Order: sequence, then structure tokens, then C-alpha cells
Amino acid sequence: MTTQHQGTAVTDSIPSVSTFDLSTYLAQRQVTVESALDQSIAIVYPDKIYESMRYSLLAGGKRLRPILCLATCELVGGTTEMALPTACALEMIHTMSLIHDDLPAMDNDDYRRGKLTNHKVYGEDIAILAGDGLLAYAFEFIAAQTRGVPADRVLKVIAHLGKAVGAAGLVGGQVVDLDSEGNPNVSLETLNFIHRHKTGALLEASVVCGAILAGASELDQQRLSAYAQDIGLAFQIVDDVLDITATQEELGKTAGKDLQAQKATYPSFWGIDESKRQANQLVTDAKAQLEGFGDKALPLMAIADFITARTH
Repeated sequence: MTTQHQGTAVTDSIPSVSTFDLSTYLAQRQVTVESALDQSIAIVYPDKIYESMRYSLLAGGKRLRPILCLATCELVGGTTEMALPTACALEMIHTMSLIHDDLPAMDNDDYRRGKLTNHKVYGEDIAILAGDGLLAYAFEFIAAQTRGVPADRVLKVIAHLGKAVGAAGLVGGQVVDLDSEGNPNVSLETLNFIHRHKTGALLEASVVCGAILAGASELDQQRLSAYAQDIGLAFQIVDDVLDITATQEELGKTAGKDLQAQKATYPSFWGIDESKRQANQLVTDAKAQLEGFGDKALPLMAIADFITARTH
């Protein structure tokens, strides 16, 4: 049986992901995203800053945020072309956060994605400026490059993304994270706040911005936001577990940093087994939000499963 709500086909069951080839889907989307990112920033004078920006932007990674944006836009009836500038901007902002997060004043990391961190190659001064440059350029890129989308939707995307990356989102989460280091009395509520803002806000924006670009109803935006918040928290729980159980080679970054920095983590509250169970429950809840979207939801469902199955 199929019913209708807010312009979206609703089915009575969650589609099966067993026949969906996520690895092929991700590989194809990564090629699209990598090509667009490579073309997004040219090296001009002063060369050093553009080289530094490109060094981190093109350093690899899963490209999960831009792929989520593209997948959600298509889920709601939009196209890759409509969402690609925003998808690139999301990766620029994510890269900025990694560059700044790795600085000695923050997490003081030497490796990211298996390569030396930006400040280790270009110096702390240029690394800070490269992050600033990527953040500013991300919003310029959305405004200047988005085609075939009504201006009011583009404006909503810019506002939503600005909130996600600022003091109400990523920056706020990072502040509480820094304040909590070495504090043995951090509560589970505070830990949830940190990660719903520091990690979850940009993942949520990746999904919701794709939906906004395609003209999703308010109801569908809310359901997709709930999906994204759940997978965002699951993503962080798995990250915390991997920081304990994976090697540096598997992670592509320094292992055991959380323990060394005396950070509160989900395994420190729950242990490893319960942390994995909580992550699996969040993924189940996230997938339940996709019930009304039929087979078009297969990419988002498979990505949810991928989050808890990953090893790096």
C-alpha cells in the first residue's frame, strides 16, 4: 500500500539495503566530488595559501558530507548539479575544521588522513589562514556557483550552514570539548552536547541542505534532520571506539589521542560493547526516519549501516 504526504510517496516498509552496492555508489560519487573539488580552487598568487588550502582539501577521505548532500537532494527529487556547489562547500568547511582541530592550540595532531597535518607542512600561521580561506570561500562558492535553484532556497542553505558551523554548532561544540579536557566530572549530557554540535551539526547540515535545495517539505526536512542527527551521534560513538581499538595505520591519524588528552568518551561511560550497541540503536532509529521515501532512500540507509561497520 502507498499513501501520500507532503508530496512524498510513503510506503509501509523500509526498503532492503541488501541489494544496494554501497561501495560502487560511494566510489562513483567520490569521483564526482573529487573532480569538482579539484576544479574549485586554482593556484594563483600568493601561491602558498592556495597550495595549503588544496593540500588539505584534496587529501582524500570518505567525502561523506558532500555525498550525503548529493544523495539527499536526489532523494527529494533534485539533481547532482543543483547540489554539487553546496556539497563542495561542505567539504571545504569540514576541511577547515580539521586543519584548525589539528593545531597545537587544539588537538595538536601530526597526522591526518595518513599525511602530515597542514601546520606540519606549511606552518601554524599559514594553516590558520588556509582554514579561514576555505571557510569564507565555501559560502562564496554556494552563492556564486549554484545553478537552477530558486534564490530563496540558496539563501536558506547559506543560513543553515552558517548556523551549523558557528557558535551554535561546530564552534560551540569545540569550545565545550576544549573546556572538558582533563575534567573527570564531564557528564554524559555534556558529552552529547559536544558531539551533537562539534560533529553532528555539519552532518545534519549536509543532509538538510541537500533537501532544501530540492524543495523538500518542512515535514521531510524534519525527518531527514532526525536521521542525520542519529547517524552523526553514531558516527562519533564509533570514532571513540576506534580510537581505542584501531591502529594508527587503520585510522590514518594518531591512535589513542582521546585517552592521552583525558577526554570523556562514550566507551569511558559505557564500555566498548555497550557503546557499539548504542551506535547500532541510533542507526536503527535513523533508518526508521526514511520509511516514507521508498527505494530512493537506499543510499542513505546504506550509509547509515556503513557508519557502524567501518574500521577507520
